[in-house]
Amino acid sequence: MKIAVVGMGYVGIPSAALFADVDGVTVTGVQRRSKRSGWKIDYLNQGKCPIGGDEPGLAERIKKVVSKGTFRVTDDTQVYREADAILIDVQTPVDSDHTPRYESLREVCKEIGERMKPGVLIGIESTVAPGTTEYIAKPILEETSDLKAGQDFNLVYSYERVMVGRLLHNLQYMPRIVGGYTPECAERGAELYKKITKTEVYTTDCITAEIAKVTENAYRDVNIAFANEIAIICESLGANIHEVRRYVNSLPYDPTDPAKNPYRMMMTPGAGVGGHCLPKDSWLLKYGVDNYGKTKTEAHVITQSRRVNEYMPTHMMKLIQESLKENNIELKEAKITILGYAFLENSDDTRNTPAHPLYKALEGICRTLIIHDPYVIEEEGINITQDLTKALQDSDCIAIVTKHREYTNFNLDELKKTMKTPIIIDGRNIFNPTTAKEHGFTFRGVGIGTTSRRLNQSSQQ
Repeated sequence: MKIAVVGMGYVGIPSAALFADVDGVTVTGVQRRSKRSGWKIDYLNQGKCPIGGDEPGLAERIKKVVSKGTFRVTDDTQVYREADAILIDVQTPVDSDHTPRYESLREVCKEIGERMKPGVLIGIESTVAPGTTEYIAKPILEETSDLKAGQDFNLVYSYERVMVGRLLHNLQYMPRIVGGYTPECAERGAELYKKITKTEVYTTDCITAEIAKVTENAYRDVNIAFANEIAIICESLGANIHEVRRYVNSLPYDPTDPAKNPYRMMMTPGAGVGGHCLPKDSWLLKYGVDNYGKTKTEAHVITQSRRVNEYMPTHMMKLIQESLKENNIELKEAKITILGYAFLENSDDTRNTPAHPLYKALEGICRTLIIHDPYVIEEEGINITQDLTKALQDSDCIAIVTKHREYTNFNLDELKKTMKTPIIIDGRNIFNPTTAKEHGFTFRGVGIGTTSRRLNQSSQQ
């Protein structure tokens, strides 16, 4: 069996590596030789992993399948002509007005349609607005191939549930949802994914699978927004959100009465929400119903929650300004150090990182603005370093956006000596507020009120 995986990113690479390790399967990754990502072609063909940070098993798996000769990467789209299955894993970002940008998806569908053979299985794995498979991908594929979906070729939407740091694990051990244009398409897709999935594979239709994908992430986004809003309330009332959260989550799960379980799991608030999916999927859900729904709905809860989470970098800036003012320092005279640029701890993934809007809000109005990240080597337009001493030296304020392990064991006495002004803005609940204050730091933390009498009781719990 020959499989083509289009897009060598955080989904395409681990997916291709898993399929290439299945007996009787060969995989060709398709990647454009773009300025940003073209280097991955030669890198992967050398058996190297282009994804940094902690990613258990991925580098070893890539090396193995390249050595076996079952995985290679190319920019030649002629490989679609021989493929038995083609999986699409291209970027589907949204514009500033929350409209999805489908240029890559449209172009890839056109290229596939012009080359694919009858009987091929086309699987869309990219996150899309509900209705995209039927109303955008299907017409392009049919028009350019002169074939009919469900008759001459199989079309499915099957979304990934990957998380940076658990790419291989999630692809194998999270249930797979396969939405088919027809029931027969769904069954054909399920047969394919069972080759790498070690748990349940569910079949449904395309629209249900598309809604399920964006709903999963919108649900998480809404819950994070709730936690962030409660955190801001705690700051105002002089309480500690982490103490509040501990008490809320103490409500027990009672297995003796499952029908009446009062279980709670309040999320952790923080400096903002990043990643490829959460910042956009609520908007994709709204876009789908706005464009393809039969009735109009405002989707108030999910859109307002998204705005709460988008506000958190602005809230971090507010905490920075308050702390500088407390020390009689004007922002234009300050060196601000942002700790962490990746959106997730111990990774190099910068997609939609909340550090970016914070940096842009401060850019040009500080004496010096610098970001430290141990995993991100460079970022266009960003003053970033992997030298922690350089970042901290003579700093007036550190703002923690990412909970990298390198930031969890600071010696506060040494940190104070290195900085010009000892100010900590903790966006990830790393420091004990009372301990920081005892060491002479001005401290602000997301959800930690400055008038609280018990700041230290649960900050690290």
